[in-house]
Amino acid sequence: MQVQKSFEKERQSGVLYLVATPIGNLDDMTVRALNTLKEVDVIACEDTRQTRKLLNHFEIDKRLVSYHEHNKETSGNGLLQWLAEGKQIALVSDAGLPAISDPGADLVRDAVSAGYAVVPIPGANAALSALISSGLPTERFLFVGFLPRDKKEREKELKRLSFYPETLLFYEAPHRIAKTLGAMREVWGERQAVLARELTKRYEEFVRGTLGELLDWVESGEVRGEFCIVVEGVTETLEPVREADVWWSDMTLNEHVEHYVANGMTTKDAIKTTADDRGMAKREVYKLYHSEE
Repeated sequence: MQVQKSFEKERQSGVLYLVATPIGNLDDMTVRALNTLKEVDVIACEDTRQTRKLLNHFEIDKRLVSYHEHNKETSGNGLLQWLAEGKQIALVSDAGLPAISDPGADLVRDAVSAGYAVVPIPGANAALSALISSGLPTERFLFVGFLPRDKKEREKELKRLSFYPETLLFYEAPHRIAKTLGAMREVWGERQAVLARELTKRYEEFVRGTLGELLDWVESGEVRGEFCIVVEGVTETLEPVREADVWWSDMTLNEHVEHYVANGMTTKDAIKTTADDRGMAKREVYKLYHSEE
């Protein structure tokens, strides 16, 4: 069992500080975070240009090194060597807490394994900010982060989460938000959810409703900014959608549309209803339907 103390007066070797940075509003930078960035020997960051802007704003002149998903192995080895030499290193992400949905977790693991002190410098976090503002239960929650991009892997993960009673927290990019909401609705059915975008910034916005309503909102216009998605967990009165319960599960997309047309709908309405059933964007169903005619 490893017992590690990290009080400042006891530090004799290198220390890795995990420093939270603002997720939008620069006033959310803590005094302790600023002091730490001023005192360390080097700052490891995702994007040196982004972090340089932050440092310039607070008039901090410090050496920056790049550490991100594509160079984490080579850069991480260099950072560990500096720790071995007794240097003090601050790890930051572009926004929020480092090591959350980013490769910083690998550096923390390696530093802990090597016996170096790892010190958190808390601050802003997008997921928790979205959660406490959502109006959904906060007693228990599960942070998922980004869902897989591959459709099959995404569906598999959503099915795994179907029976979790905890409130679920996700991150998503604007160009994938519609597909993600559609996939959630298809697997889980209608659940209450919240979209939080541009948190702490001038155009901060919360959109609340069912997954279907949020999907309609996303499709109604151009969406920008990174999103947090907060979704209610399963309850006694909210059963997950099971494949066997979906009457159209054995139909092709064209058969699904034609079913509604045969029952008196216009093609336009049939495409919209099919999109709603499958949790897909209307334009995507329209394109696929006409490509298979």
